Amino acid sequence: MKKKEKFTKIYDLSVSNVLLNFINIELLPGTGISKKRFWKGLSRTLHNLSPKNKKILETREKIQKSIDSFHLEKKGKKFSLSEYKNFLKKINYLKKTGPNFKIKTKNVDKEISSICGPQLVCPVSNARFLLNAANARWVSLYDSLYGSNIIPEIKGALKGKTYNPIRGKKVIEYARNLLDKYIPLKNNSWKNLNAIPSIKNGKLNIELKYKKQLIGFRKEKGKISCLLFKNNNLHIDIIFDHNEKLEINNPEGNQDPLKIHDVILESAISTICDHEDSVAAVDAEDKVIGYRNWLLLMKGSLSAKFSKKGKVIIRTLNSDREYQSIKNHKITLHGRSLLLNRNVGHLMTNHAILLKDGSECPEGILDAFITSAACLHDFKRKGNSRTNSIYIVKPKMHGPEECEFTNLIFEKVEKVLKLKRNQILCGIMDEERRTSTNLKECIRVLKNRVFFINTGFLDRTGDEIHTSMEIGPMVLKGDMKSTDWIKAYENNNVDVGLLCGFSGKAQIGKGMWAMPDLLKEMMSQKILHPLSGANCAWVPSPTAASLHALHYHEVNVFSLHQKIKKRKAANIDHLLTIPVEYNPKWSKDIIEKEIKNNCQGILGYVVRWIDQSVGCSKVPDINGVGLMEDRATCRISSQLIANWLHHGVCSKKQVLEIMKKMAKIVDYQNLRDQSMKGQDPYQPMAPHFEKSVAFKAACDLVFHGKYQPSGYTEPLLHFNRLVKKSVSI
Repeated sequence: MKKKEKFTKIYDLSVSNVLLNFINIELLPGTGISKKRFWKGLSRTLHNLSPKNKKILETREKIQKSIDSFHLEKKGKKFSLSEYKNFLKKINYLKKTGPNFKIKTKNVDKEISSICGPQLVCPVSNARFLLNAANARWVSLYDSLYGSNIIPEIKGALKGKTYNPIRGKKVIEYARNLLDKYIPLKNNSWKNLNAIPSIKNGKLNIELKYKKQLIGFRKEKGKISCLLFKNNNLHIDIIFDHNEKLEINNPEGNQDPLKIHDVILESAISTICDHEDSVAAVDAEDKVIGYRNWLLLMKGSLSAKFSKKGKVIIRTLNSDREYQSIKNHKITLHGRSLLLNRNVGHLMTNHAILLKDGSECPEGILDAFITSAACLHDFKRKGNSRTNSIYIVKPKMHGPEECEFTNLIFEKVEKVLKLKRNQILCGIMDEERRTSTNLKECIRVLKNRVFFINTGFLDRTGDEIHTSMEIGPMVLKGDMKSTDWIKAYENNNVDVGLLCGFSGKAQIGKGMWAMPDLLKEMMSQKILHPLSGANCAWVPSPTAASLHALHYHEVNVFSLHQKIKKRKAANIDHLLTIPVEYNPKWSKDIIEKEIKNNCQGILGYVVRWIDQSVGCSKVPDINGVGLMEDRATCRISSQLIANWLHHGVCSKKQVLEIMKKMAKIVDYQNLRDQSMKGQDPYQPMAPHFEKSVAFKAACDLVFHGKYQPSGYTEPLLHFNRLVKKSVSI
């Protein structure tokens, strides 16, 4: 059994010694904030705001019960949207829209205000992943093309275990076409050049179609080693190789006649370091892992040691990039993504700190204090924000009142940490139904600190199902994207953002590409995000970031904003249209396939969450396609089956049998999956299902899904992970 956690009393708080030591020894020194001020302020804030936090959650439950009663009373009657809207207004779910306004956020870094590009989301608990994400500001286009399915493995262009010059040639050709497209030459083509360009008397010896695209260069031994260009405010760094010998079969050589060694793209402009959906943090020990990683990022000293191909590698944060302008001025470009921090929402509490009545502290308040305090270290070095701003993304807020509560939390933190008013900036995850239908009013209460709004299709769908649980069975998960509400939801996010003055000031974001191995498909589909007016969108890897960056070279999002402002705003009626299948005529095969697909995703995700403490991972679906799974994907899958069970589309016996069948498949996939190496030995769920905490948790998410607060997975996942940890040796 694990040792019982020890606590220390301090200012009416009982604090886990693990957390206490981290804060006192690692976090606070060097911030100018004394231990006394921090703990006294934290205690006062927790005891003052905890009742308000509890009231918010009670309001959620009260509203949900009212909506359930409405649908039950109307059972068997024709649904009236106008009647439904009037009811939502009566229970204060749907707010009256106030007059137009513009956000007043100040001191925003240019990565938020003026650069459009990809955004990574990375679990804060994994130092190696964090470093990869932070360093993904600059990524090799050659490596990204070579390793992805964008270059087809045909006609000898196989990836293989060693460098393949046939595939390399395809990469070079692809890159040349991109250079012609985004850095066009005047009366010539990059494909025709066969000598490294030179600069004499401040002039490049090749003529650009748009001369202002050339930003700078670097020289080594008197020769040009790279040329730096800009397109749509994104940099492209062409690196040259002056080796005389052309070694086609040598991966260390250069088979390119122009001697381009690589093309480095400015890629992940910003990165969300996530304490929420992509981590499995259930106690002080887990939380401190994430807090420490964030602190070391802010200090600039995070490192990770690992083995790769038999070599020990120590990864650290990249330095800034330096160049020389044509007029011989020094140019310094930020070498890392702008790092944002996603705190947890208002729902969860954590026993890392107990209040004077013995209750657990609201985890979101704790996150705000600690992640903000860590940023004080960055203010001295400006390694992240050059404007001394703190960027906190706040998820799972339901409506304007909960946004106002977030504002209150940040005000309290600013006072204790001696920050300026509105120095903590807030990102709004537009992912809950009550927020998306009242988005303008949510932004209004945070207008002085909002820097970001972002849609989250999966959480929004999970909330859609749970909110309307009583009306009837929901459509197939794959059909959700073709329902009326989803297009209105995505368009409304952009429409409201532009109406509130986000263009050139704040980010309007879109959701994740969930298939990290299918990047060719990403390139054909994800361009829709910048075309929709989003100036950032989520990607699952540095490779995906570099490739998605090409879409922002293709589309000038800020110019597009002017056109979008003129279109008709999204219809609130469409946004409130419930994706219910009133008279389902699904065959037994369709129903079974849908249940299998969802059970596969739930089990594949939950077994790693509970047994391995992995909060986000690439989980093979029923067809073997790797999908990025986190709590949002788990929420929609579990809520859909819970909804079908509630309306008799399937039976508990049927679902349980499928769960057991899919558990065997998940066991096989995980035992075979090399990515599980480095974790604790995998423990199969089958055949002793009754002994598997993970299997029980997955079943609970489905069979008790109707009764979970807002359909969230966290309460059951946290409870079962704590059970698992308590029996671990």
